[in-house]
Amino acid sequence: MADKPVALAQKKLMDVKLGQLPSWLGTRDFTPNGLLGSVRGGYERYYNKYINVRKGGIGGVAMFLAGYIALSYLWEYDHIKHDRWRKYH
Repeated sequence: MADKPVALAQKKLMDVKLGQLPSWLGTRDFTPNGLLGSVRGGYERYYNKYINVRKGGIGGVAMFLAGYIALSYLWEYDHIKHDRWRKYH
């Protein structure tokens, strides 16, 4: 059985073909409220998938902490690089 055709505006990013991408981006809401809503939706999806589960483990929290540590290191790398001891300088 064939799936029912779905309007381009209701498709997810992974379901959009490369040729349809510009017109799909035109259907998105880029206002401040629209961007805030998409960030909120992404957070809710992450929370429901990794944090708010029945048999939850430490995986979701560990992934969040690992990302935070990696971003913190990248933000402070220039400062860390200049504080290294140099052998010949």
